[in-house]
Amino acid sequence: MRVVGIIAEYNPFHQGHAYQLRAVREKMLQLYGEKDAAVVAVISGSFTQRGGAAVLDKWQRAQMAVLGGCSLVLELPFLFACRSAQDFARGGVRLLSSLGIVDTLAFGAESSELLPLAAAARAIDAEATQAELHERLQQGESYAKALTAILQQNGLDENVLRQPNNILAIEYLRALGAYAPDITPLLIARRGAGYHETALGPLASASAVRQELQKDEPDWPALRASLPETSFALLQRAFPADLANAEHLFRPLLTKILTMDSENLRQIFGLQEGLENRLLAKACASASLAALTQAMVTSRYPASRIARIFPHLLLGSRIEDVKRADETGPLYARVLAFDETGRRLLHAVKKTSAVPLVTKVSQFLDSKQRLQDKGLSPLQKMLAFDTRATELRSLSLPEPFPLQQQPNDFIASPLFCRRPLPAEH
Repeated sequence: MRVVGIIAEYNPFHQGHAYQLRAVREKMLQLYGEKDAAVVAVISGSFTQRGGAAVLDKWQRAQMAVLGGCSLVLELPFLFACRSAQDFARGGVRLLSSLGIVDTLAFGAESSELLPLAAAARAIDAEATQAELHERLQQGESYAKALTAILQQNGLDENVLRQPNNILAIEYLRALGAYAPDITPLLIARRGAGYHETALGPLASASAVRQELQKDEPDWPALRASLPETSFALLQRAFPADLANAEHLFRPLLTKILTMDSENLRQIFGLQEGLENRLLAKACASASLAALTQAMVTSRYPASRIARIFPHLLLGSRIEDVKRADETGPLYARVLAFDETGRRLLHAVKKTSAVPLVTKVSQFLDSKQRLQDKGLSPLQKMLAFDTRATELRSLSLPEPFPLQQQPNDFIASPLFCRRPLPAEH
């Protein structure tokens, strides 16, 4: 059996994701005659790549994914998930590679051809590009603007670099070249709405679905048309008490900011180059998380980078924590959900994986050990961030207390998914 890896958010799992999984299996059949290709998905956990609290918890989203066609769903540790596109891609590729069973990486892109994306990946990694990029960043340009300008000089189409899924695809190709050259890339051209489009429909974006769910009275018939039946059922059952809204984290964030000085803020990942002073100045003048984000935005620091800072600040992740994670890569494979094929994959992974499988957090870290920052191993420290991120996401719920009643990493087990859930009517 061939094993295809996918790195995703599934926030939430929608018709576009279901289409991608069908397309993956069709391509594997065309290319290799493989009728039963298995899909291993690595997904962000409690916080997403752009810094938001995931709309549903990681177990619910993993359940959606397995019921939608994945065989096995693993969690990408927080220290890689809530990062730039480059670091998100590297973390996911390194985790999939460490399993020892993945032979293909599938990803979506606005581009229908792999060659332009591969050319962009090679151009970015060229020594001359990296040297000029460093110089431009030192002069105050944003990463995206500087990189786009350099690649245009090399004759690459700027439109290729302006689409979010193209950007991620390029980063996946760069990560494969650096960490997993034996894994074959498989491009699936995106269909339907773009990342930021807000209209619901058969191939609506995850952003459109999340925006509708924030309303007091969502358009449930339109949502049903935008989602697989099992995803729709889970979201309808979760509404509104179990759906996250990052705005609920604004007051905890203000409390954290007001009890820290500039020196301590500078130790937090992402709060360097004077951003700590800007944060102190803007925090008390803002009335919401969205307002604070916009007040922090500059030509060099886009909203996505600013939004990623807030979970790191609330969880206390420091520059040294992230640097250590980048040196080691993901140190474990946290199992969230699986089906019968996934069960067989887990048996295979136990024999081939370079990192341990985590099915019970308590076997590697307990709540008392988590309080001892200095005595923890690198694996335990990485895992501790995941557990705290789960609890922090609980604070973003409409009624978050008591925390003991919310999903908890120390007691939750992976979900075995056998059949679709019936939808409520």
